[in-house]
Amino acid sequence: MDFPEWIDYEILGNSLLVWASGFALIVGAWIVLGIVRRVLRTRLTGVGERRGFKPFRIAGLTVAQTKGWFLLLAAVAIGAQLWTFEPSAQRLLTIVLTIGLLLQIGLWVTTALDVSLRLHRELQMQAHPEAIAAIDVLGFMIRLLVWTVVILVILDNLEIEITALIAGLGIGGVAVALATQNILGDLFASLSIVLDKPFVVGDFLSIGEFLGSVEKVGIKTTRVRSLSGEQLIFSNNDLLNSRIRNYGRMFERRIVFNLGVTYETPAEKLRHIPAIIRDAIEAHEKARFDRAHFHKYGDFALVFEAVYFVLSPEYNQYMDIQQDVNLTIFERFAEEGVEFAYPTQTIHFGGQADLRGSRTGN
Repeated sequence: MDFPEWIDYEILGNSLLVWASGFALIVGAWIVLGIVRRVLRTRLTGVGERRGFKPFRIAGLTVAQTKGWFLLLAAVAIGAQLWTFEPSAQRLLTIVLTIGLLLQIGLWVTTALDVSLRLHRELQMQAHPEAIAAIDVLGFMIRLLVWTVVILVILDNLEIEITALIAGLGIGGVAVALATQNILGDLFASLSIVLDKPFVVGDFLSIGEFLGSVEKVGIKTTRVRSLSGEQLIFSNNDLLNSRIRNYGRMFERRIVFNLGVTYETPAEKLRHIPAIIRDAIEAHEKARFDRAHFHKYGDFALVFEAVYFVLSPEYNQYMDIQQDVNLTIFERFAEEGVEFAYPTQTIHFGGQADLRGSRTGN
């Protein structure tokens, strides 16, 4: 088969036939690579989900992060094998392909890392909630390290002097540190939270006037879900400088309560009241009685003080026990004829004779 003469016309050292063949090869390679990406992603993800094999799930999601522009660069690298370039053009093409490969490698590594940490985070959520914050901070540090290496390698391929750049960054880093000291303070505070573990995800905290459960410990902030439903966001540095009550570390709850009876209560019934309180508390398996005493003479009542422990940090369980104790004491007092005291005031008026006598005496 004879080709027209114009097909041999050369542009930039390659005939039109060679250029057309190269572009056709690029298009074909791009289509094939796209199909391969789709098949690998589907197969790996499917096998990983069906068999619960974590490496296949990680591999499938990592393959899914293969970008279309990288497939195009790979296709260009294949098609360009048919073309002849000047040394300068060949070097430029090599640099572009290398940068694209490095960026894609960075995406693959960080995606595999994110997926691995996310799966590990889900496993640790119930068993070891204190490890959640450490996993998040570790992921951030590794991602930062990966992209730092990628950028340095790219700069090296661009023939930029990395040593001088690093030295310059060291000098400029002091100025940057001063300008971003609040951010760096929060970063180091997050590391302190991870290492010292004053609280972990899931703990119930009291921070000043705020109450809530820890949802996430981030690089700069910690997020707490309040009792009323909204999310509270605290700077890590400010949070560590606050007075924090961690109810998540509470193993049992100490309860102190008072009750008062009237001054008209007979002495034998007063002696029996501590036993009534003790019986009401010891009726619960999750409660440990400590003491009950006739505490003091109040302004309008004889005051008894009782102390016991709820063997659980759950607030709702404490309130259930306290409610039952109160009801039991109320019923027993009604049976014994003991009256609860409440604020009263008695006013005594003198007779007419007394009033006249007072005036005569004066």
